[in-house]
Amino acid sequence: MKPYSKDLRLKVLNAVDRGMDRREVAGVLGVSLASIKRWLKMRRERGDVQARPTPGPPARKRAALLEWLPSQLEDNPDLTLDEHCEAFEEDSGVKVSRATMCRAIPRLPGGWPLKKSLP
Repeated sequence: MKPYSKDLRLKVLNAVDRGMDRREVAGVLGVSLASIKRWLKMRRERGDVQARPTPGPPARKRAALLEWLPSQLEDNPDLTLDEHCEAFEEDSGVKVSRATMCRAIPRLPGGWPLKKSLP
């Protein structure tokens, strides 16, 4: 999940600074009370409310998988997820799980269904 933008964080804190009730700010701007408390504490301790960078290495498989998948699905629309995973590993040398493949297919433009067609 992506963090809230710095712009939204500043809007929330400006509203609180102007004396607006925290619950009202949370309702109007669509954030939780816990987030408001966390941002107030962050500003008090660090002087800024910039989100911390996402931990861990960046995703490597998604871009390659999303580039490879459209032609694979056009050529082989009735393969199972496991068979698509095996084909991707053969073509790219990168192993992906069934879950990764399952999440990648709906992200493609054109709305690929996950169901195989009937014979």
